[in-house]
Amino acid sequence: MNLRSGRLNLPNILTLARICAVPVVLVLMLSPARSNGMWAAAIFGLAAVTDFIDGWLARRWGIVTVLGKFLDPLADKLIVMAALIMLIPHDRAPAWAVFIILAREIIVTGLRSIASSEGIVIDASELGKYKTIYQMVAIQGLILHYDFYWFFGIEWQIFRVNMHNFGTFFFYIALFLTVWSGFDYLQKFFRVFARTDHA
Repeated sequence: MNLRSGRLNLPNILTLARICAVPVVLVLMLSPARSNGMWAAAIFGLAAVTDFIDGWLARRWGIVTVLGKFLDPLADKLIVMAALIMLIPHDRAPAWAVFIILAREIIVTGLRSIASSEGIVIDASELGKYKTIYQMVAIQGLILHYDFYWFFGIEWQIFRVNMHNFGTFFFYIALFLTVWSGFDYLQKFFRVFARTDHA
């Protein structure tokens, strides 16, 4: 089958690969070891990159499919939720904040299902896209956790970065955007349904 057409197209294959990466990241994150974190962060980062590539390819080639529309957000949520949950037992992310993020995703997914069943499409906002970017950056930092020297391995203090602090900084920005974008989606949802009730 042509990879640029039908259900088995390249964007959908990349999305499926992202889903397959979830258990690998989970297993690696069972241990707080530095080496495991580096491998988990590398695979998570690769999955994050494919998220942008498969969407770009689907739009460029004009092969946006129903399967792709279902799998793409599912893959994003699975890998983000899995990584966030695995960060909790290692004390790298607060459980209450992870709960808020997961609750937002579940609520918005449920609202999208309701809207879809009524034949209504509520477009994702820019806030949601920024939220995803900050989540991906934050999670990678929190997975890496330890101190790293980022300039050709030169062990000078000026090049030393504590990845836990780096990840935490972006995590709270992501948390703020998660809540904000969630309320924004709720407003859009009720506004659209208010218009349909009066139509």
